[in-house]
Amino acid sequence: MPAGGRPTVRSRRLGAALKRYRQAAKLDQPQAADLLGVHQTRISRIESGHVNARIVEIRVLLSAYGVDDPEVLAKLEDLAKRSKHRGWWLEHAEHLRPNYLDYISLEDDATHIRVWAQVLVPGLLQTPAYAESVITAGPNYIAADLVAQLVKVREARQAKIEEGEAAYTAILWEPVILHPMVGVANHCEQLERILEVAERRNVTVQVLPVSAGTVAGEIPSFASFSFDVEPVVEAVTLDNVRGTSILEAPEDLAAYTLAFDQLRSAALAPDASAQLIRRALQRLKDDAS
Repeated sequence: MPAGGRPTVRSRRLGAALKRYRQAAKLDQPQAADLLGVHQTRISRIESGHVNARIVEIRVLLSAYGVDDPEVLAKLEDLAKRSKHRGWWLEHAEHLRPNYLDYISLEDDATHIRVWAQVLVPGLLQTPAYAESVITAGPNYIAADLVAQLVKVREARQAKIEEGEAAYTAILWEPVILHPMVGVANHCEQLERILEVAERRNVTVQVLPVSAGTVAGEIPSFASFSFDVEPVVEAVTLDNVRGTSILEAPEDLAAYTLAFDQLRSAALAPDASAQLIRRALQRLKDDAS
């Protein structure tokens, strides 16, 4: 069973993929169960992510579904193995909401991460001081020791792009750059961090100017994730007061893929974005002096 007795992001992704291939083969769950010599309940629980499929089960099912692409087999086998893997973030599980754990799992597996930031600097770009400020500014009281834990988790997440393990694209609305949501000193430090991280080969930072029109106001902040060499979106996350919602339905993925493409087309190019950030940083420093 997935860790913690609940479906994990990885086990859900594996189950959803097996379900798609079964349906494409026009087989129902009882027929799939007959292939494995198991009760239909096991197929149902595999497809819902409540239990992990064994490697041999994956191979039998894919063969019966007419899926012979070795890359697909390797991907699903890897998911099955990683579903049992205890991620570093589980050391902090007692301090984190389950949907945040799911978010980190998505982030950890991703090969491409795209973020649209309408209000705050995204977590993978945040300095510790900025992270502490926005965590403590939330609607719920958080004890000081827990704030410190959450900041450590945010720093640990940043290894994903620091080590070049994913292509990361962040589009920031211009007010995120121009109007500090934290103290001016912390905001200046944050802008310097963005400029520094944006120089990495696997990182792209663009600023969407207010002059681009209404597109920024119509699309709330979100993140999207891909898990293969090609950047096909396979999951989208939305933040809310209670945590994070994960979208995986094909129609949702298509809508947010289009939304990100619209935002990226309207945003300044990376070089022009860096120039805007440098100008904003200089103005803030001049005003503070």
